[in-house]
Amino acid sequence: MRLGDSSLTIQQMQRVAAITDPSLKLAWTAAYAADDRKGVDICLLDVSGVSYLTDYFVIITGLSKTQVRAIYQGIEEAALEHCQRQPQHIEGQAECSWVLMDYGDVIVHVQLPKERQYYNLEAFWGHAQRIPFESLVTT
Repeated sequence: MRLGDSSLTIQQMQRVAAITDPSLKLAWTAAYAADDRKGVDICLLDVSGVSYLTDYFVIITGLSKTQVRAIYQGIEEAALEHCQRQPQHIEGQAECSWVLMDYGDVIVHVQLPKERQYYNLEAFWGHAQRIPFESLVTT
């Protein structure tokens, strides 16, 4: 995907455009972009009620370092195109086993399966509200 050539479908773009909360809009944009790059086990967590650090976590598994790279690059491009947002900071680009994209109000974690299983962020943040990604993909 080239910058300005979003791979979000028209239906996904309409869903994202209808979201009025800019943080949630960014989280969904990241999830859709990750899905486009074949990210698996996509998880959205609303941590606004349990953390002062951020409002949403988006957690994605990439099955190889190459795929992790493609996923985070796709998210970066989609966030810029659809939300006019750039990450404040990105960590882990060199290793591509766990890339953390910090947008302030949204933090995106793209992890290899081993890291995802070991750190188990969903369990650590188990008291956060889980937003089912599958429901918006299939409806």
